[in-house]
Formats: sequence, C-alpha cells, structure tokens
Amino acid sequence: MKIRYAEPDEAEQCWYVRNQSIRYGCANSYAPDVIKAWTPDTLPEHFLRIMADNPFFVASTSDGVIVATGFLDLSSESVEAIFTLPEYTGNGLAGLIIDAIKNEARQRGIKQLVLSSTPNARTFYEKHGFTFVRENTHYSGLAKAELRCIDMTYPLQAV
Repeated sequence: MKIRYAEPDEAEQCWYVRNQSIRYGCANSYAPDVIKAWTPDTLPEHFLRIMADNPFFVASTSDGVIVATGFLDLSSESVEAIFTLPEYTGNGLAGLIIDAIKNEARQRGIKQLVLSSTPNARTFYEKHGFTFVRENTHYSGLAKAELRCIDMTYPLQAV
C-alpha cells in the first residue's frame, strides 16, 4: 500500500471510503437513520473544496484503488476524515495516514493537533498518542443531528 496525496479526480472514491467506513464502524455509536442521513451517496460540493484546500492523504493499492483516507484541516489544525474501507480495517493503513498527517503538521510548524473522534474510534486515536480532552457533541449538517464525539489532542514535537 502506498500513502500519498489525493488527486482532485479521486473525490468520489474518497467519499465512498468515508461512507463505507461510517456505515460499518459507527453502527453501534449512532442510530441507523442518523448514519443514513450522514452518508449520502451523492458527493457534496464542499468536499471538493476540502480536498483542494488541505493536505489530503490516501492509502491506495498497487492498482490505484483508494482504501483509506485522512486530511489535515489547516484552518483548525485538526485531523479529519480518517476512514478505512471495512475490508481493510486492522491493516495499519489509518495509522500510516495519521503518521503522514503528523509529519505534515510538523513541517508546517503546527504545535498541537486536535480532533473530534466518533466514540467507536477513541481507542484507535489513543493508540496513536492522542489524549482525551472531553466528551462533546458536534452538529452534522448532513445528518441534521448532534453527534456524540470525543475531543482529543496530540502535542507535536519540532522536526
């Protein structure tokens, strides 16, 4: 598997990975109707801007199929969209993307990363050095609901 920057024409593939990951991984954290609303098949236009404006990473197979994603939100200095296709979960790809995001943040002089984790992903982020700050909720415009989340932080060391 190769970790690399996403290309703009890969937005649909990245959106698919996101949706499959949420539908599979969050099934025990959120109600089915919330997940359905949160994961529309149609790619929202704002997702293209997110990909263009931020370092967006993907893990891809040798034949170019994207199987995991994640990006560094430059405006909030946060880790976002760490998603893996269910059949690739547990292979370390999301961890490699987290490492790429940490390296990118260090190179940009960011001192601390933050994130809001879904409840089911908390232990994954703790395994990668993030620490619990507080439980919170985040309003999702797609889901039209308040989603329970775990705010976390990760201090970065200088390069």
